[in-house]
Amino acid sequence: MALKTLTQQDLAWTCDPSLLGAATTADIETPANEIGQRRALDAVRFGADIDQPGYNVFVMGPSGIGKHAAVRALLEEHGARVGAPCDWAYVNNFRDMLRPRALRLEAGSAISLRDGMAELIDDLKIAIPATFEGEEFRKRRLTIDAEYLEGQEQQLNAVREKAQARGLALLKSEQGGFTFAAVRNNELVSPDAFRALPEEEQSAIIAAIEDLQKDLTDALYKLPRLEKERREKARALNREMARRAVAQLVQELRESFLASPAAHRYVSEVEEDLIENTHLFLGDQSQPQQGAEAPVLDGPGRLRGNPFRRYEVNVLVTNDPTAGVPVVFEPYPALGNLVGRIEHIAHMGALLTDFLLIRPGALHKANGGVLMIDAEKVLTQPWSWEALKRALRGREIRIENPGERTSLVATVSIEPDPIPLELKVVMFGDRMIYYLLAERDPEFIDLFKVQADFDEVVVRDEEAVQGLSRFIAATAQRTKSRPLDAAATARIIEECARGAEDQERLLVLSRPIADLVREADHIARKADREIIGEGDVNAAIAAQIRRAERIRERQEEAILRDLILIDTQGAKVGQINGLTVSQLPGFAFGRPARITARVRPGPGEVVDIEREVALGGPIHAKGMLILQGYLSGHYAREEPLSLMASLVFEQSYGGVEGDSASAAELVALLSAIADTPLRQDLAITGSVNQHGQIQVIGGVNHKIEGFFDLCEKRGLTGTQGVAIPAGNVRNLMLREKVREAVGKGRFHIHALETIDDAIALFTGLTAGIRALDGKFEKESFNARVAARLAAFTRIRRDLLRGEGQGR
Repeated sequence: MALKTLTQQDLAWTCDPSLLGAATTADIETPANEIGQRRALDAVRFGADIDQPGYNVFVMGPSGIGKHAAVRALLEEHGARVGAPCDWAYVNNFRDMLRPRALRLEAGSAISLRDGMAELIDDLKIAIPATFEGEEFRKRRLTIDAEYLEGQEQQLNAVREKAQARGLALLKSEQGGFTFAAVRNNELVSPDAFRALPEEEQSAIIAAIEDLQKDLTDALYKLPRLEKERREKARALNREMARRAVAQLVQELRESFLASPAAHRYVSEVEEDLIENTHLFLGDQSQPQQGAEAPVLDGPGRLRGNPFRRYEVNVLVTNDPTAGVPVVFEPYPALGNLVGRIEHIAHMGALLTDFLLIRPGALHKANGGVLMIDAEKVLTQPWSWEALKRALRGREIRIENPGERTSLVATVSIEPDPIPLELKVVMFGDRMIYYLLAERDPEFIDLFKVQADFDEVVVRDEEAVQGLSRFIAATAQRTKSRPLDAAATARIIEECARGAEDQERLLVLSRPIADLVREADHIARKADREIIGEGDVNAAIAAQIRRAERIRERQEEAILRDLILIDTQGAKVGQINGLTVSQLPGFAFGRPARITARVRPGPGEVVDIEREVALGGPIHAKGMLILQGYLSGHYAREEPLSLMASLVFEQSYGGVEGDSASAAELVALLSAIADTPLRQDLAITGSVNQHGQIQVIGGVNHKIEGFFDLCEKRGLTGTQGVAIPAGNVRNLMLREKVREAVGKGRFHIHALETIDDAIALFTGLTAGIRALDGKFEKESFNARVAARLAAFTRIRRDLLRGEGQGR
């Protein structure tokens, strides 16, 4: 028999304040390093280092563990050793304004290009008008106009001379055309005078006019060609003068971007467009220009108002050349925030836009570096997850606007050039999301090949304790709390071990630690103490429990008022105190539950009443089947069981799940079979296997404390206690009042290895082992069980024989 009664020292691990190496947290060096997460951070480091597609990282683990801070710090440290990525800008496509061009520029040069273009336009606003208002341009333009007028006159003079020779004059009509009229004695013949002429003379004049009309038509036909030549000469002159005004200024800008081929080409294109559009600079500059706030339509989808808008540069992303690669966290990964968006301006019932209204997304900002996003948020945003996958597969960022397909408003949009994508995506989520995506989305594993699994529970060693103390110190500084002394820091570390439910492990969730530091600081502040002490931490823990324990108090009150029946003294057959845990958000507590068993002769069936009424879960049902396996293997080796038994959690009105009560159920059932009473001043928890070994369970501290609180309220007798699996001893991190009661012998905790240990403890009898003849020791508990089962078998055999004879 391996029954062991635990001492006070077995019930918790206590942290030695001297291990911290400092009197207060103010003396502890910060910032804190990660605590026991080497595997996860090595995975993140691997994902950041490997330069292959698909090696994006999924960081998994519970919230509040400090994943974001640790991963970001690692990535920023890694990125600082790498050169900054390039800048990106969108500029006007002078050939097709509906397809803006993306410019790839050296890091930090996009703003220089934007400012350089603005300065160029400002200079040209002065230089071009000055050039076109100069004497040289005026003279050369007058010469072109004079040549045109001279050519025009030459053509008309030839017709005019022929007309004079035939007694006619070439006149310009009021409508701007030309006509012929008869001349007599150097005077025009009036219509009345013309009608008074002889018919022969009239006919001669009309014939002459018809002949000259052909010459006039030929002359007028040549005039548009002369006008075209004039315009071409004027246009050539404009280009020449514009190039003279533009070339020097553009060359200065071009030379500043010799190292950037894309900017160099763009400036050359700007030069050609400026030369062709000098009229933009020759308008009435005294009139205020309209901006984007007062848009009008100027071609498909173009916003007109500011005539120089076409030469502006939309800086999408710029990076500091000395800052390394960007590490960007996107808290709200909606589609527009992720891949960028195109903004529109409403005008006359339509939505207009141009390249200056293109806005970057997180992928643009993180391009060349790392993008950190939350898995749940990106999955719950419409279109975002698919857009992210398309970007990673195609390795380019293409701005999407699904609203255009469903919009009822006429929208004139643009199609910007896609931007090449070179980045790592680090996605954060819990383990369930990772496994669901891996199972349901066939593309997920190909795109996120690296998993970094953060463990919320780490091994408690000196390094982990030191790391946790540094984290507590950093938390106190970050929250502007008072310093904690060594005892207070050690107390918080002990609470981390309690959270892990393991004397050899620590729970390293940052949120509860930070909350405890803040609340202990509040208590110390109210008491006007400059340093947070252990008492402040204990008071903060007690206050947290007090705020959350209303339901626990109500259930305990129901037991104390005998509304829920629980015995804590005496002995009864087929009745035992099991232990359960109720888990609420942020709070858990244990309480006892009465388990009873009834038996009679029958067909070898154990009825689980919870299962029969659909209140028992599958794991609880599995425990019941294991229980039956133990009965059959231990007591019915040669004959089948002739037993009809029922087991139930009394006054249980909710679901029952888990197998941690299977040891209690088995002991209650054996007590009913052996007709032997069980101690009611004890409670038991533990699962059992088919060989009768007691196995570990969860929530052992809450279960012990739940029964202790009830016994304390009724009065500790010195015999009360709890039996737990021996394997759970290392999980004990009990509250101080329980440890003190055990130390004083007023409460006991027993460690069980087998079901025989539980039988001995609860009945006071020897369990008994099977002798060579196959029988248990006389007067042992197992002998009573075997004898009662044998009696059931005889009764059932006699009943079956009687039924057979009756037929």
